[in-house]
Amino acid sequence: MIKAVGMFFLAAALMASCAKVQVPTDYKKSDKLPRLYPDVTEITIPVNICPISFELRQPADEVVCRYKYEGQEIVSGGDMRPDIDEWKQITQAAKGKAITAEVYAKNGDEWTLYKPFSIYVSEDSIDPYITYRLISPSYVTYEELTLNQRCLENYDEKVLVDNMLCGTETDGQCVNCHNSQLGNPERFQFHARQNHGGTLIAYDGKLMKVNMKNDSILSAGVYPAWHPTLPLIAYSTNKTGQSFHTRDLNKIEVLDSESDLIVFDVMNNEVTNIENDTTEFECFPCWSPDGQWLYYGSAHFEYYDTIPKDAESIKRAYEIKYNIYRKPFDLKTHQFGEKELVFDAVSLDKSATFPRISPDGKFLLVGVGGWGCFHIWHRDADLWLMNLETKEVGPLKKANSDNVESFHAWSSNGRWIIFSSRRDDGGFTRPYIAHIDKDGNDTKAFELPTEDPDYHRQSMKSYNVTEFLRAPINIKPQTIADKLKEDGLPPVKYVQKLK
Repeated sequence: MIKAVGMFFLAAALMASCAKVQVPTDYKKSDKLPRLYPDVTEITIPVNICPISFELRQPADEVVCRYKYEGQEIVSGGDMRPDIDEWKQITQAAKGKAITAEVYAKNGDEWTLYKPFSIYVSEDSIDPYITYRLISPSYVTYEELTLNQRCLENYDEKVLVDNMLCGTETDGQCVNCHNSQLGNPERFQFHARQNHGGTLIAYDGKLMKVNMKNDSILSAGVYPAWHPTLPLIAYSTNKTGQSFHTRDLNKIEVLDSESDLIVFDVMNNEVTNIENDTTEFECFPCWSPDGQWLYYGSAHFEYYDTIPKDAESIKRAYEIKYNIYRKPFDLKTHQFGEKELVFDAVSLDKSATFPRISPDGKFLLVGVGGWGCFHIWHRDADLWLMNLETKEVGPLKKANSDNVESFHAWSSNGRWIIFSSRRDDGGFTRPYIAHIDKDGNDTKAFELPTEDPDYHRQSMKSYNVTEFLRAPINIKPQTIADKLKEDGLPPVKYVQKLK
């Protein structure tokens, strides 16, 4: 039936291009909402978001869709693909209010109007750009990896980093862990692994490659966090492995056998340890907006030392549960204080990971699951919000689903979050967006809009670690590839304490 419905949409689109689509005047009403993909019923959207498209997931001979607000309307036959200029007009008019959406379906000689629904247009804008890694979920084709940039105000997408420019099937490379300083396109970084490995950092017009290896630290930097004002990047250093399940629906587990925290001084090419307790797995650092606290996840784990560490961590994976801690940071001396417990997830028999602080410093957004820190395959993983003033904590009430939620980020104004979810089919990770108001109330999440509403289901790619940008990155992929090919760099300098 899906194929038949898809063929109908194509035919309807062709007919719509030849004649103006008419809204039916003779129809029966249904008290049920239409089944749509993506599900855009009763969502809240930013005022500057690109047009929201959708298609009907039910059999129909013809479909007519209409968005309307106080005399303005957008009508489409087949699937809803609003013209961008018409969309901007209707969203600006409806700012702070709601657009009404109507879906009419014809079967035989009879039209049905499904229960109309609202799309609320928030006065809060969203950062205009996002970055993400696109990856095939096959684990053997990582040479096809790209880091991409997408404009949220239209559908424009471009490749920033093309893995094929530096690696081949026999001489492979992996790119990952991209991050910027408060969404600044002039200050961003990512890692390359294996062939031409290293960390590439762009800083105010200068592009540099760093060999972040030193005998005094556990590994090169892995999961990054830019300080909000200083030229410092905190990293976790990890010895990571994968375990593929044969019967578990979660399919794969990514585990650390060791992990520490370090901080890298971009200007002086220096690195130092922050935390390196051998009985703690420290991971996923995150700075507070004022730069005076470093948050991170940490799991207490002591080895029995009867088998290799990587094998033991896999065998005892369900025991590895993370709490959220923070360490004070002196902006003048660049020294860290003693750690403090922020969220005791272990006491709830949970594991908390990937802390992210709202730009106003009021809320902690964190991923929570049953165990581990890499929740992208954990079907029980949800997003939880903690009020850092009252310490009240709990799962988001409307944005979560019954499948995976993970890897989240705040917009620069603190009113929007974007995160990874597998709610549609359980296999592919796609970005979802939700509104968070000043009191921490969330809305129903909606999938990253695409011009063709069926695009994500046809692309066969997963989105990995979506981050906001306040403006576009303008460096060409070949320029980045040429810099990555600079090998033989000396390792970073290790210092006991930051200067």
